[in-house]
Parts: sequence; C-alpha cells; structure tokens
Amino acid sequence: MHRSTDLPYADPDADWSLPGWLYTDAEYFELECARVIRPSWQIVCHESDLAGPGAWRTLSYLGEQLVAVRGADGVIRGFHNVCRHRAMRLVEGASGCARKLVCPYHAWVYELDGRLSGVPMKSDYPALRLEENGLASVEVEIWRGFVFVRLEDDGGPSVATMMAPYDAEVAPYRFEDMRRLSDVRERERRVNWKNVGDNYSDNLHIPVAHDGLTRLFGKSYAIEAADWVDRMSGELVDRPSSDPWERFYQTHLPRVDHLPEANQRRWLYYKLWPNMAFDIYADQIDFMQWLPLTPTTSLLREMSFALPDQRREMRLVRYANWRINRTVNAEDTWLIERVQEGMASSSYTAGPIGASEVCLRSFAAKIRERIPEARQHRAPPPGWSRRVRQA
Repeated sequence: MHRSTDLPYADPDADWSLPGWLYTDAEYFELECARVIRPSWQIVCHESDLAGPGAWRTLSYLGEQLVAVRGADGVIRGFHNVCRHRAMRLVEGASGCARKLVCPYHAWVYELDGRLSGVPMKSDYPALRLEENGLASVEVEIWRGFVFVRLEDDGGPSVATMMAPYDAEVAPYRFEDMRRLSDVRERERRVNWKNVGDNYSDNLHIPVAHDGLTRLFGKSYAIEAADWVDRMSGELVDRPSSDPWERFYQTHLPRVDHLPEANQRRWLYYKLWPNMAFDIYADQIDFMQWLPLTPTTSLLREMSFALPDQRREMRLVRYANWRINRTVNAEDTWLIERVQEGMASSSYTAGPIGASEVCLRSFAAKIRERIPEARQHRAPPPGWSRRVRQA
C-alpha cells in the first residue's frame, strides 16, 4: 500500500529525485543547514532523563552546543551551552546534574533557569548587566514525553502538529511512561544526511536488500506520506522464519495488554521532517536521528526506550529485536555508502522517481520549496550560494 496526502504546494519536478550534487556540494550543504536543519526540531532525550531539578542532557550539531536542563520549578528549558563571558562550554559530557551551572573558566554562575547570578570581581566589568547576560535560550517542545529543541523558528510546525495525523495510533504505546533501555549510541557514517533519510523511507528496496524483513513481513510492508511525517509498517507473519533470532521473536513476543489487538504484531516506523525517526514495536521503541557533519558525512544518534517490564520473555525478545535490527542496519549501511559514492559520479544527475515512492517525493518537494536551486540537475557555477544569500 502506498498513500500520500496532498502537500501544501505542487512540485513541478515531482517525477524526479533530488539530484546527486545535493549530496556532495559544499556550498549547497551550508545553505541547506541554514534553511532546513537550523529551523527544524531535534530530539535531546526523554523527560524522564531529566528526572529532578538540575538534571541536564546535551546535544551538539551544526557547531552548536546545547543543553536541556530541568529547573528548580520543574520546567525543562534549553540553552546554548556557552558562557556569555568568553564562550566557554559550561557543562561537559552527555549528561549530569548540578545545582547551578558554573563556568569552569572564570566561575561565572548561572541559575537553572538561565539567569546570570554570580560574577567574580563583578565591579571590574563596567558594561556588565546581570539581567542582560543570562544564557542564550533555544525553543523547547515536549511531545509525549520526549524533549525537542530547535535553533531557529521559521514558522514551521511543532512536533505535535507534525505527528497529529498519527497521534491516535501512537497514544496507546504510552510514550510518556517509557524509560531508557540504553544510553545514546553515536555512529559516524560516510554519507550525506539525506541518504540516511531517503533510505529509511524507501519502500522498494525492502524485498531486494532485506531478506530478514521480507521473511518477517511477507508482502505486508506499506508506506504513506503525510505533510510532515512518513509512515511505514509491516505485519509479522505467522510462518516461522528460517533465521533463529527472527523465529524466536515471532514465537516468544509476549502480549502487551495496553495495545490494541492490531498492534500486537505490527512494526511501525515514523520519519519526522527532516531527520528523525521512531521505530515502534510492541516490545520497545527505538529513536534515530541523522545529523549532518559535512557534505559527505553524518552522525547517527540512537536511543531505545520501553515501558518497565520484568518478564523474562520480554527481556529475551528485546534482545532478539536488537539482533534482527543489527543485521538490517548493517545492510542499510552497505547500501547507503555505495549510493553516496554514486552520487559523486559525473554520470549521475537526477533519477526518475516512481509514483509509489510517495515518501521520497514528499521529502524532495519540501527541499525544493526551501531551496529552489535544488531543482537544477547539475550544480550551478561556484559562488552561486553567495548570490542566493544576498538576494
């Protein structure tokens, strides 16, 4: 099944994929980061990771260091992890807890709500106004227990708005009550960030490149594209797989009482614009985002969450899930690294895109709407992005 909602604009290039130069060009990469990534929401953690006052988690991307911290009033706020004095990083590492944020360089002190409250030798700074030098804030949204931040607001939709078409389907999974199964895993990949997302939403490669998923789903794999979210799904077949871990998962997946009957043996995948995804199973959920590093490299950031469940069969099934998806991830890595190499070939411009490839069509349309130069099948002459920025 393939379904697409009507996009808010028509794309005259809808029958063509994004051209290869968008996956390698340095000028385009800088413009895309500014127009696509900086205004987009990025997940930091689950709010249970910030359980008490002073608990903090960090996120770094596009050269920005961010920290989400729970205040003494219980509110979760986001800030640039940068002292207002000499730009020193305030907290180091992925997580921690502090009563106050104290700069390790010159001991400037910030409250958990970002206010600057202490400066050694304060009288030595004629221009200093404490009330004007609190931490620079970033916007925070909490959607179903997950904490998101964004660097800039360009009027784009909230996470809740993006996920609204599927909110009723997600609700029974009780995301808010979930807890982390494992800490953040980060893996660098030699691919442009878009290649990760394109592959995630690509339906046609499943029966060709993923034998395991084909054994598990049969012919049930389906995709659809809403305005801001791609939805993929597969129904576990009853026929026992020839692979031991797949067969174990099929056989021993325990019932989850709070889920509807239709969701007991369904695998769901949601890709949120532009670079985040939830893999949702009856036993757990996995979160992934792919952050751009350079035109040809990206960072995969992954987390797993689940409801507390001490059943032995649930623990074993979650391990089997990991074994299955470790193979899928290895297959996808092999694919996208070779696609990335092909994108750099002088022989490749843009490829025709199938009518059934509704998710790729939806993503490409939004990229072209934000950066019209992405419609060109060949890269413009050097310096083109400077002229675009000045226009």
